[in-house]
Amino acid sequence: MPKEKQSDPKDHVMEVNLQSFANGIGIVCALEAGGKITPQEAYKQVKVLWKQLKKTKKSLYPKEKLLDDEDDQD
Repeated sequence: MPKEKQSDPKDHVMEVNLQSFANGIGIVCALEAGGKITPQEAYKQVKVLWKQLKKTKKSLYPKEKLLDDEDDQD
C-alpha cells in the first residue's frame, strides 16, 4: 500500500490564506460591479490583497519564488 503523504501545517496555512484571498477578490469584484467602489479603488484593494497573500507565501516558503518576483518592485 502506498504511504499517505503527511500534510505540512504550512500548506494548510497557505490554503486558508489563498481561500481568504479568493473571497476578498470576490467581494471587491462585487462591490465594483455594483457601483459601490470605482475601478481604481477595486484595483488598489486587489493589490493590497495580493501583497498580503504574497507576504504569507514568502514567510512560509522563503526559498521559493513567485512568478512575478522578478518584475515586482513593491
